[in-house]
Amino acid sequence: MKAYVMIKIRSGEIKEAVGSLRKIKGVVEAHMTFGPYDAVAVIEAENIAVIGSITALEIQPVPGVEQTLTCLAVDV
Repeated sequence: MKAYVMIKIRSGEIKEAVGSLRKIKGVVEAHMTFGPYDAVAVIEAENIAVIGSITALEIQPVPGVEQTLTCLAVDV
């Protein structure tokens, strides 16, 4: 299962936050973005419970992270 986590980060902390996101187990990609969100992290996990755990317990506590929006990827 894959999810895209859109992240708002405090001004001036984006580079450090993205570096921290890349170190989280289950995060396969993390990038700075332009637009309403400052970064996106791609999570790959066994199920939605693990994705929720990674988001709540690993991504949200990263210094500078203010808000997240998790979008589950669905294959058609």
